[in-house]
This record gives sequence, structure tokens and C-alpha cells, in this order.
Amino acid sequence: MDRITESLLGEFSREHEITALPEETRFEHFASFVTVRRQYADTFDTEEIVTGSGGDTGIDAIAVVINGSLVTDVEEVAEHADRSGFLDVVFVFVQAERSSSFESSKIGQFLFGVEDFFKEKPVLPRNLAIQRYAVIMAAIYDRSSKFKRGNPLCKLYYVTTGKWIKDLVLDARRAAGEADLKATGQFRGVEFTCIGADGIQKLYSQTRNALAREFIFTDRAVVPEIPGVSEAYLGFVSAPTFLSLVTDENTGEIIKSIFYDNVRDWQDYNKVNSEMKETIESNKKSRFVLMNNGVTIIARTVRPTGNRFYIEDYQVVNGCQTSHVLAGSRDIIDDSIMVPLRLIGTQDENVISDIVHATNRQTEVKDEQFFAVTEFAKKVELFFQSFADTKKLYYERRSHQFDALPIEKTRIVTPGSLIKAFAAMYREEPHSTTRNYGRLIDQIGKSIFLDEHKLDPYYVSAFAAYKLEYLFRSQAIDASLKPARYQILLAFRLIANAAPLPRMNANEMERHCRVICDILWDSSKCFTYFRHAADAVSTVAAGNFDSDNIRVLPFTERVLSYCKTLGPVKLPTVDEIF
Repeated sequence: MDRITESLLGEFSREHEITALPEETRFEHFASFVTVRRQYADTFDTEEIVTGSGGDTGIDAIAVVINGSLVTDVEEVAEHADRSGFLDVVFVFVQAERSSSFESSKIGQFLFGVEDFFKEKPVLPRNLAIQRYAVIMAAIYDRSSKFKRGNPLCKLYYVTTGKWIKDLVLDARRAAGEADLKATGQFRGVEFTCIGADGIQKLYSQTRNALAREFIFTDRAVVPEIPGVSEAYLGFVSAPTFLSLVTDENTGEIIKSIFYDNVRDWQDYNKVNSEMKETIESNKKSRFVLMNNGVTIIARTVRPTGNRFYIEDYQVVNGCQTSHVLAGSRDIIDDSIMVPLRLIGTQDENVISDIVHATNRQTEVKDEQFFAVTEFAKKVELFFQSFADTKKLYYERRSHQFDALPIEKTRIVTPGSLIKAFAAMYREEPHSTTRNYGRLIDQIGKSIFLDEHKLDPYYVSAFAAYKLEYLFRSQAIDASLKPARYQILLAFRLIANAAPLPRMNANEMERHCRVICDILWDSSKCFTYFRHAADAVSTVAAGNFDSDNIRVLPFTERVLSYCKTLGPVKLPTVDEIF
């Protein structure tokens, strides 16, 4: 392994708290992170996708992205299908080799493993991780009627520390593998990418730096000075120029992360979007600029030099539908199609919030969808960072918000993970974190993330989830209990403080949470209480951690009843510790 890659691997390992793992395993996590991040922009735990070990069928990691979300549980498949009405799926497979060369035999082994993964009667032995993803895959294809945008995409990444020079033999083997997978008829597209040391370094750099683009913006007018806005422009750009801002330079695919602040996801070819597509394909396409409401881009850095503009760390806050329709018609668009563009440069979160609200009020949007830009979300972010370093968490309101900071990435809390942890611990609904997650989302602004709520229970939920994941990762608690992680979080709260739960807006809630914090902040106590919580859930489950057994309301009720029968936790004495 070259010095640069080794240094980056060390940095990644420290930030993701995996330094205790063997180098081979750490490299699998590293390779999986930089490749899957191309398909999924939000923060994720590589522990959820790495599959390498005995029985891995030559596959070191599997990621399944459905409708823009990383899916790691079979029950999430039905949730996405029911909530969205369609399934847009990307399968990602990774093989990571520390060797400094690309080998035809390894490529062949990897391809055979992926082909076998999709067979109804596989021939290769499978470990538990491969089995879990095979169940997810089967659930997806069982709902093939939901493939309204076509069959799933399949992306393969073979990563080594060598140099990919497109050797004719190796490239022929790679191309043949792509063709074999396409021939199965299961995918609308297959891509097999070989990545060497230079590619690893480039991809890792992209995960650390804000997205930046340069483009020509000739037809524009300067907006007069506005408080909180460094500069703003109104104008229009050609469709190809606009697509260069919203698509990946290498793959041509939409960059999902830049629509993080856009509250409406891609709505498929509904009536409005179909009409937009028809205009592009007709002899009226030059009228597009007059018929389209336009796109709003907010950038934290806008640097014009004549007609050439450099923008960095930007979001498309209005224009998701336009972007997807244009991308879907990329083969026929040309400079005769112009896109109305508002470009705003600001670092003021209040300005961003107001613009997001205003530009997305043109069509009906539920208030709870605006949570990411609410004052409450901002308070959560500040509250999490107000603690001392060892107790600090980072609430990620915006995608990539903390990429460039040299912090432990395991301390980053996403909105989704916070909702699940809070619902499990303080709404006593661990059974709803997968099967009825959509219902939890609908509670935002109603019973979750209310302005009058104390912030303490949100912090406790997030920090408890962080500590529990650490205990799983360090194998202090058996990873086989992971399917019941949210039940364990509930049991932990009940055991750590058996007092009745105060109202969420009561001052007593702060004192209630402080008792639990004192346990969470003490490593020895934390482990002891979590071990008791895990034992309690194991006892109630009687060894059956099947989702049909533990992810239902009756099981939650049994956990609640059982924990109430437990006495005070006996902490180990000094003699017992040493």
C-alpha cells in the first residue's frame, strides 16, 4: 500500500473508530465508504454494509439504495414501496484488495459472487450478512410491479491499491462480466468500475470537500443589495450547462445530495413532469424558458470572473423536478433549451430557511417536511455541540455538513437516526422504527420535534444510540443482538432511570435526563447498564430475534413489563473490575 493511501486509511479509521480492526478489514470499510458514497450522500455506518468474512461469496460490501435511501433491513423495502408507490433501486457491490495489482482471477471471483447473489438457487455458501441482503433483494424483486422507472441498476467496484491502466485482458474480463449480468434481464444498467490508488485518493477527497462547479452565466441581471445575501443574480443558462451543475461529471447521474434542502423529492413523470418532458421533445422546446418556473440555487461561495462563475457548497432548493426531467432527456437537449436560474450567494441560515419556505410554497407541501430548516432543528444542532468534547455530538441538518471537520464521524447524528432513537426511547415505539417509520415521519411537528419540547431527551437518545453502536462495534455486546437495537435503547432508559417519564416540556425532564447522562458519560457504568438492557431484551425474546417476533407492539409491551420487575443495577466493585 502506497504512503498516501495508507495515511488516508489511518485518518478514516480514526474518524470512524475502527482502529482496532485488522488492516484488511479496515481497508474493506474504507473502500466501501468511498464507493458507496458516490450513490448515497448522507452519513452512514460502513458496519451496516461490509459483508467480508467467511462465506462472503467474494463480495466485501453490499449497499442497497431505494428511492435515495440506504436500506439495511428487509422491512424498509415494503415501507418505501407503500409510501412512495414505486421502487427506484441501485445495488452496489464492492470487492476490496490491498494488493498493488489487478488480477483477472479476482475479478472473475467477484463477478461470479455477484451473479450467484441474484440466483434463486445459489451455489455458494453465504454468511449471515450476505443472507440478510439476499432477503432484501428477494423482497425487492417480489415487488417488481413497483419498478416504474425500470429495473434496478447494478454497480460493481473492484478496489485495489494498484494502478488501473486498462490492461486489455483485464478490461475484457470486466466488460464480459458486465455483459453477462446485463444478459440476465434483471437490470436496466450494469457498471463495473475498477479503482486503483489514484481513484481511492480522489474519491476520498470528494467526501471531504464541498461540491464545486464552474460554469458560464452570460445572460444574467444583478439583484440589488439584500441584507444577509453576499450576491444574487437572475437569468438563464442553457440546459446542457445547467445539467453540468446537477449531474456527476463521471457517470452523468443526478447528484442527489444537492437536493437535500429541496423538500419535494422527484415525483416521477406525473402530469406536470410529463408535460415538461413533452415540451422538451417537441418543436416548442425553445419556449421552455417561458413555460418553466425556474430553478433556485443557493451557494455558500459564489465567485464570478467575468461571465465565468465558480460556486461551492451549493444546493438546488427549488427545481428538483426540472433537474430530473432534463437529466432524463439528456440525449436530446441542446443549447436551444434555456433554464431560468436564480443564483443566490449566502451563508446566513435564516436567509436560506426563508428562501426554502418561499420557493416551495408554490405547490402544497406539508409543514413537517420543512423540519431541516426549522428553528427547532437549529437548536438541536447547537445543543448537541454545546457539550464537552467527549460528550459532544454533531447533528447533521444538511448533507455533508461536517465532512471537512476532523471529528469522529460516528458522532454525526442524521435526522433519520435521531427520529428512530427518540421514538424508541421516549415514545416507547421501538417497533415503529422500521415497519412504521413513515408514520413516525408524519409525527414531525405533531408529537416529535415540537418547539416546546426540551432538548435533553433528544440528546440522550442520540448519545445512547452512539454508545450502543460503539459497544456493538467493539464486540462488548454481541452483534447478533443488533436487530433489537431499538428495543435495547428502550430497556436501557427504563433501567437507567425507573422514575415515571415527565412531560416533554417539563423542567423535570432535564433532571430525568441528567440521571441517564451521568451513566452514559461513565464508560464502566454505561457498559454495565447496556449489558443489563441487552440481557433483558434477550430474556423477553427467548432467543428469537426474528422481526416478526421483536418488531411488534406486543413485544414492546413485554419489554416494558419485564423491565419494571428488575431491581437496581448492581455495579461491579473495584475488586471485580481488576
